[in-house]
Amino acid sequence: MTRIVIDIQSVTKRFGDLTAVDGVSVSLVEGEFFALLGPSGCGKTTLLRVIAGFEDPDEGRVLLDGEDMTPLRANRRPINLMFQSYALFPHMNVRGNISYGLEMEGLPVSAIGERVDAILEMVQLNDLASRRPHQLSGGQKQRVALARALVKQPRVLLLDEPLGALDKKLREQMQLELKRLQHELGITFVVVTHDQEEALVMADRIALMKDGKIAQLDTPEDLYERPMSRFAAGFIGVTNLFEGKVAKAAVDLNELGRHAATTGAEPGKACALSIRPERLRLSTESRLDGHNAIQGDVAEIAYHGQDMNLMIRVLGRDDPITVRLSVSDDMATVMERGQAVWCNWRPEHGRVITE
Repeated sequence: MTRIVIDIQSVTKRFGDLTAVDGVSVSLVEGEFFALLGPSGCGKTTLLRVIAGFEDPDEGRVLLDGEDMTPLRANRRPINLMFQSYALFPHMNVRGNISYGLEMEGLPVSAIGERVDAILEMVQLNDLASRRPHQLSGGQKQRVALARALVKQPRVLLLDEPLGALDKKLREQMQLELKRLQHELGITFVVVTHDQEEALVMADRIALMKDGKIAQLDTPEDLYERPMSRFAAGFIGVTNLFEGKVAKAAVDLNELGRHAATTGAEPGKACALSIRPERLRLSTESRLDGHNAIQGDVAEIAYHGQDMNLMIRVLGRDDPITVRLSVSDDMATVMERGQAVWCNWRPEHGRVITE
């Protein structure tokens, strides 16, 4: 049976006339990796600070294991917050930084040693235990900060943009490392990020926030493949949005014609059709069997190594659309500027959005 660890109930937080968090309710279950995702100013960091106890909600409450935590200060909650800055003590070595919190709790020296040794091995820092922060790389500092938070065995670990200071390659490595550690420990992780790829890779569920509210709460796959609004479709990854109207078992995309689609909405209702770049297939002679298709020509080609993005000019549309091709695709070898193409997609790969 799934157990709720954190239960956020109708939380609202205001700063003067600004409502940073607006009536948010969401439950976090034991052992999940949960992401608060959204653009700057959407309320995700404020909500994290409310959970941590650094901000008091104006309305609503936060429960931990069914007990109301709202009146408790941050240092009385069995929750740890890992900041983006890491905030390591420069005069202490790695072991000292990790053990400091346990020493402040008054744990026996032997118990501290055992827990520190275990966490050093888990984050693979055994050989660096005597080094000081200035002798560490960015990724190693990140591991120390993570170990310091985890060694206290919190019920929940909150991470505020934990990988923002790392370069792209190291950030990608640490995404997988964080996911591995979370699975091994079974602790509920809550991460705040504006990086959509980071959330998709690490999280079990994502709360996409906008204007202080949750715009969509879903698994990474459902959020990417089945966005419920134009905002969600546009924020998560790259998509092509075509404006039109719902028709019977189809969408009418104005100058681009009528195309088969699963809509679930009343005919005549304004909508947008979202198609991910990797779902579009190119052909040069004619449309592909069983596909919807529109005609255009290649305006630009951007090479990314394992794949390429093609910007396709389409008659009746001001902005070009994006098609992503793997370099192993036979069509990639014949693409050049000005090439006339058909952009094809299966009806089930177009997401009809009415919000």
